[in-house]
Amino acid sequence: MATDNVDWVADNLSDWQHAIYHMDDQSHVLHVPENKGREAQAYLTFLVDHYDHLPELMLFLHPHLEGWPAAWHTDAEDYNNVISVNGLRLDYVREHGYVNMRCIHTPGCPDEIRPFRNSSDPDRAHEAAFKDAWMYLFQTDLSTVPETIGTPCCSQFAVSRDQVLKRPRSDYSRYRRWLLDTELESDVSGRVLEYMWHVIFGKEPVWCPELLQCWCEQFGRC
Repeated sequence: MATDNVDWVADNLSDWQHAIYHMDDQSHVLHVPENKGREAQAYLTFLVDHYDHLPELMLFLHPHLEGWPAAWHTDAEDYNNVISVNGLRLDYVREHGYVNMRCIHTPGCPDEIRPFRNSSDPDRAHEAAFKDAWMYLFQTDLSTVPETIGTPCCSQFAVSRDQVLKRPRSDYSRYRRWLLDTELESDVSGRVLEYMWHVIFGKEPVWCPELLQCWCEQFGRC
């Protein structure tokens, strides 16, 4: 957003190319079709736009550098995304195809989404929307919707080009079309995608790596 200071990316992550998508500025060279669906809109727009020329490894991050509460979901020291990125073992990403940048299980594991719970809790609107979203996004029927979906929150992850290319560009276009067309509020539709990235990129519906193993193998924080 225009109010976010993202200078930290160029200043502190100079070894990485960066593509900063502007959610609320259609005049910027990198922008989304519509500010709808939160970070998922930017991530999917990048994949659709650059599908034929993807880098070997990609990090998808929020604009916040550090601190509570803005970057509470980054589990490195001081909630600092630079520390998190610099600690990431790239060979681990190559080997596994997709990794969540968060190791801490709460919120998200082991059963954040239970699509058949039929809860009336307004704070679980994303769960109520999950069955229909799953069937549309994956072009399948109700029998394939998992009973339980669990993974660490919060839509910051690394993925390899090889893993992305296991799906055709049309899949990512369909996911983005759902974000653009849905009547769900952005906080709800974005949350639905938050708990689908790991499935989109080849992991089981419940994917909750052991905390210490994740810190050690993925970030070298043993």
